[in-house]
Amino acid sequence: MKIALAKQMREIDKKSIEEFGISELVLMENAGRKTAEAVCHVIEAISKKSICILAGSGNNGGDALVAARYLSNLGARIKIFLIGNKAHRTESLIVQMKTLRGMGIELQSLETDRAWERLQVTLRFSDVIVDGILGTGFSGQLRPSVLRLVRLVNSTNKPVISIDLPSGVESDSGQVGETAINATCTVALGLPKFGHYICPGASYVGELLIDDIGIPSQLLINDLHQTLINDELAITLLPNRPKESHKGSVGKILIIAGSRGMTGAASLASMSALKTGAGLVTLAVAESLNSIFEVKLTEVMTVPLPEVKSGIIGGEKAVSQILNLVEKVDAILIGPGLGREKETIDLVQRIVEVVDKQLILDADALFAFNGNVEALKNCKQIPILTPHLGELATLLNTTVEELRNNLVETIRQAAQNFRAILVAKFESTIVAYPNGEIFISSLGNEGMATGGCGDVLAGAIAGLIKQTPFAPIAGVYLHGTAGDLAFAENSDGLIASDVMNNLPVAIKNLRALQK
Repeated sequence: MKIALAKQMREIDKKSIEEFGISELVLMENAGRKTAEAVCHVIEAISKKSICILAGSGNNGGDALVAARYLSNLGARIKIFLIGNKAHRTESLIVQMKTLRGMGIELQSLETDRAWERLQVTLRFSDVIVDGILGTGFSGQLRPSVLRLVRLVNSTNKPVISIDLPSGVESDSGQVGETAINATCTVALGLPKFGHYICPGASYVGELLIDDIGIPSQLLINDLHQTLINDELAITLLPNRPKESHKGSVGKILIIAGSRGMTGAASLASMSALKTGAGLVTLAVAESLNSIFEVKLTEVMTVPLPEVKSGIIGGEKAVSQILNLVEKVDAILIGPGLGREKETIDLVQRIVEVVDKQLILDADALFAFNGNVEALKNCKQIPILTPHLGELATLLNTTVEELRNNLVETIRQAAQNFRAILVAKFESTIVAYPNGEIFISSLGNEGMATGGCGDVLAGAIAGLIKQTPFAPIAGVYLHGTAGDLAFAENSDGLIASDVMNNLPVAIKNLRALQK
């Protein structure tokens, strides 16, 4: 499923009307009907229930008024309140207002103290609220009257169905000003938006329902370069293994990781590569730590590397040994727990410059390019970079706050500038390719806010390199799925190894979907 930017969604609506002859009123009718269905989904036995409809001056408000008509026909008691400048009311909204008045349904404008008092009484006795105040055109801060309305709605603790986006959430960035409608359920019209998946906006969405509202399917696919990583996509990502597969054909992975005090990161990454199906995993570590890994890891081969100090690799001998190892593998993961000593940074930069194999750079390997991101362009093959937002902000010489202001487009541009595949980790995960294609996953959960989960993802991607050309996307899907499985078992007590141990279950579940 594609994801639309606000500008793209407006263009899709325009093409539906001008090229396919679907009137704006028909699209509004479909949106309103779907909203009414969502109300029925949230509360049972609509007849005689009290429903408060809040409508802005745009077509989002028109959608809400159509929903009001359907709900009234089902026997609900409807109260409608309009907010916004009368002069800005769209023609389609005015049509819906006329229809409702013809049905004998009163529409009240929030222009007087008396109207606000009526609203407060209505909210107190409502069973559910429909939020049609603002749509995808919103950005910045709520106007004082709308802010007052949003706060009133949130104070009721009543079920709220928001149309397209909770009012106060920016469509493209997920940014929120002072507050936004805290929805129980949001009905995305046409396609989902990034604001449904990126916080803080995502935390206001509640259950997300998506409906095409009758827009021709080709408009919901063509010329859109943002895709949701879901089950439908995932079943195309990981081909079945041929019967003649052997350990050398499904992935020989070299992992350069670990330092004193950070052996766990190397272990998690190595085992995660195996648990996503790699055939052979070799872990190259500081010589003084090798005996630890030989005891800790049964199925992973280990190679001791020369060190510049206890537990820290570096120097020409270490580089030379790594270059010999590289000749026999399909991909190299560098960075988990590797350390940030100057000699280690020099080693990373040297390997990235000369190795002609698929590179996955994580954690401390990314640190090696702070202030020198241009050097990433020297990679012989397009590298895969797996930063969290803090690491990405540092690479881009900005702050996380500034990054979030235009997150999607900044990540897209960074992938193009770095000539790299970016796997940007936050409450969702974005995979960006140098050609401008963006993939986003909402899988995963708050329990994964624990040390080591990033190492598991990096290892999972490395383990999939030889099995699928879509290893970054497949790795993100399996990692998120495994995280959700682990959260179901462990809740907030989830640890990274729980995610790692659920990777094979995630693959098994994906295979079941493919049948």
